[in-house]
Amino acid sequence: MASTLAQKIIAKACGRESVAAGEVVTAKVDLAMIHDSGGPRRVKPILERLGVTVWDPDKVVVVSDHFVPALEDDTRVIQTLTREWVAAQGVRAFYDQMGICHVVVPEHGHLKPGMLAVGGDSHSPTGGAFGAYMFGIGATEMAGVLATGEIWLKVPETILFEWTGRLGPHITAKDIMLFLCGRFGMDGAQYQAAQYAGDAIAALTMQERMTLANMTAELGGQTGLIAPDRVTQDYLAAAGAPISDDDLTTWQADPDAQLLAHHIFDSTILEPQVAAPHSPANAVGISECDPTVIDIVYIGACTGAKLNDLRMAASVLKGRKLAAGVKLLVAPASRRDQDRAEAEGLMTVFEEAGARILPNACGICAGYGTERLGENVTCISSTARNFRGRMGAASSKVYLASPYTVAAAAVAGRISDPRDIMAAGAPS
Repeated sequence: MASTLAQKIIAKACGRESVAAGEVVTAKVDLAMIHDSGGPRRVKPILERLGVTVWDPDKVVVVSDHFVPALEDDTRVIQTLTREWVAAQGVRAFYDQMGICHVVVPEHGHLKPGMLAVGGDSHSPTGGAFGAYMFGIGATEMAGVLATGEIWLKVPETILFEWTGRLGPHITAKDIMLFLCGRFGMDGAQYQAAQYAGDAIAALTMQERMTLANMTAELGGQTGLIAPDRVTQDYLAAAGAPISDDDLTTWQADPDAQLLAHHIFDSTILEPQVAAPHSPANAVGISECDPTVIDIVYIGACTGAKLNDLRMAASVLKGRKLAAGVKLLVAPASRRDQDRAEAEGLMTVFEEAGARILPNACGICAGYGTERLGENVTCISSTARNFRGRMGAASSKVYLASPYTVAAAAVAGRISDPRDIMAAGAPS
């Protein structure tokens, strides 16, 4: 039977030759990822009531990234509980305050093509960038996985989003995803597997592909997949997790596999996208977006502050200053990426522009930290979501855009096309 990439991965996890869309199956889990917010503090009491321990500590990854830094008694208790639980369970892959889980896990080589993985966070589809079937689950279901090493799921249909051509200058994976959210809405791939392909996708770096897979959650998809290729292979080799050429050929969809839908877009005509409050589905092209005055610019989150993202933002900010009245916050997505950005001089660019550098954590993207948005503040952010009240006061307004467009707003003081700023040349 001709199979999609999603079906092939699930079939392997079930120990079967093939599975059909719509089947409910029980699959073995290759990797379970949890973080400090929805992890040990939630699953520990469940496992204790069941009288069981983690089924395989070597298949569990724990990251502390939400309650970071631990500034209050409650958060310090959570961090202590997390460390003690990890030690008690024998979990060796523990990344304590080293960055956001969706960035830290792949940069340490934990995700490979053909894996079936689950994460205790809605943006866990990030793993699909590596050709792994990864999706988010709640704490109760995670406790079941930790106890048994298995999970049940309904085999999804696949929606293929094909992007022909090449993206233009200062157009990014975030622009692709915001376009798709605006076009199809937040239930455009509801409970299905989204797959991304085409020349434009093949030309993306791994970190850009991670943004695509991650924001499949904003389309309502269970997972977002990109078939592995040489880009995947090179990234994983650098991460200390090499894969073979056979992995590249094995984990591909069959050409005649049945799809739920196949959408084809021309990437050469895509312009920067901006999502207005209070939904990613409110995305429009920059030419249709009002030049709204901005109070706060936030470069952060798993979809907006990886090394690639920092490079984009810094290219706009280099040699320029913030517009009067604008506050710039930069929270690199991982310690490793911040160190690399420091070595490249990017952090100096941010500091000279007048940015305040925040910890490597989820921060205000997830409603944590000391910089939550105040009343009636207007912010433009490189994050994935702009729901009312998510980043602070319910009266605040958050616009979403790529790192290029977010940085352009910091310079202009209003929502602006980054291509115009870059076309003007370097400041004198």
